[in-house]
Amino acid sequence: MSVALQAKGIVKRFGAVEALRDVDFEVSLGEVVALIGDNGAGKSTLTKVLVGAYQPDAGTIAFGGREVTFHNPSEARNAGLEIVYQDLALAPHLEPAENFFLGRELYRGGSIGRALGLLDRAAMRGVAKDAFQALNVNLKTQTCRVSELSGGQQQGVAVARAAHWASQVLFLDEPTAALGVRQRAGVADLIKRVRDKGLGIVLISHDLPEVNEIADRIHVLRRGETVNVFKRGDTDTMGLVAAITGAS
Repeated sequence: MSVALQAKGIVKRFGAVEALRDVDFEVSLGEVVALIGDNGAGKSTLTKVLVGAYQPDAGTIAFGGREVTFHNPSEARNAGLEIVYQDLALAPHLEPAENFFLGRELYRGGSIGRALGLLDRAAMRGVAKDAFQALNVNLKTQTCRVSELSGGQQQGVAVARAAHWASQVLFLDEPTAALGVRQRAGVADLIKRVRDKGLGIVLISHDLPEVNEIADRIHVLRRGETVNVFKRGDTDTMGLVAAITGAS
C-alpha cells in the first residue's frame, strides 16, 4: 500500500507542557489506522498537528510522498485531507445535498446566478444521491432537513460528504460515540466501504471492540508518546486496555 500521510518525530509543546514527544505516525491508502489512548494521551493534539490546526515544534509531515506544511485546516482540505468531527458540522436546517455541498455550492446561471445566490439544487441533489448510494447511505428523502434524520443517517451524510471531497486521507473523530447498537454497526460498515474506495482513514475512538473490528493497525498513545502499534489480530481488547493504561 502507498503511504498517504506520514509524520516523523513530532513534538508539540504548550509552554512547559510537552504534549507530544517524538511521535511517528503514518496511514496508507486503503487502510484504517485507529488512534487510541486515554484522555490527555495526545490524540487530539496529534490530530490537530496533522490537519494543520497546530504547528509542530519539531518533526516533519509528508503528504502524498512529499514534505508539507499545512498552515491551517483549509490548506489540508485543499490538498485532499478531510476530517469529520464528533459534532459532524452539519447545518440542521438544510437538506442533505445542501450539507453535502456546504461551502462548495453549485449555482445556476454562471457568475450572475452565483451573485444572485441561485443554487442549482437539482445538480447538487444528483451528485449527493450518487455519493450516498455508493456508500449505502440510505435516506428516505433528499428534501428533508438534516435535523429530521436519525443519528446514524446524519453520520452517514457527514462521512459520505468527507469521503467524496477527500482524495487521500479521511479523519473520523469518535464517529459512533452518540449512536445506538444498530446505528454503530451501520457506521462501521460505512467506514469499511470508504476504506475500500482507497482512502486512508484515521479513526479516533474510545470504543476498543469497534477499533479491533475495523482497524488494520492500532496506534496507541500514552502521555504524549507512542507506546504500541498493533496490527490487526495482534491483541484483544484487554491488551489494548493494558497498552493504554500501562498495566502489566
